[in-house]
Amino acid sequence: MADLLVRLYDLPEYDYKRVIDQGVTLRRALAPERASVCEWVETHFSRHWRSEVETGFSHQPIDVWIAHDADGLLGFACGDVTARGFFGPTGVAEDARGRGIGEALLFKTLQDLESKGFAYAVIGDPGPVDFYKNKLDATEIPASKPGIYRGMLK
Repeated sequence: MADLLVRLYDLPEYDYKRVIDQGVTLRRALAPERASVCEWVETHFSRHWRSEVETGFSHQPIDVWIAHDADGLLGFACGDVTARGFFGPTGVAEDARGRGIGEALLFKTLQDLESKGFAYAVIGDPGPVDFYKNKLDATEIPASKPGIYRGMLK
């Protein structure tokens, strides 16, 4: 499986109504939320993803998008943290999956990258390749090395 390339200047329109109607708020994270968001990411996903989220919080503006409702955090997505122009990491709480939250965070993050002047985004080591291809017309990057960052220290 290869890394994927997304044309940001040609993103399809996205309707956030589905998640908003569920009482979900999508927004850029705030600096005072750093500790709680990072702890949540490490608890639900991994220490490595926490490190990438911490990098997103060090940017101005912050490159971490979150989804939450009245009960708390539901998901997150980062852009421009693993490497310049990269999408991810991203994750949604297990009990909140299937509600369109991850897709909404994907579009928020990609639209933000486009607003910063990027023409393309890379989705490195993508999980659901067919999802990205269908939703974004993403294309595989020939000879890319997905998981190149897997050689990190544990």
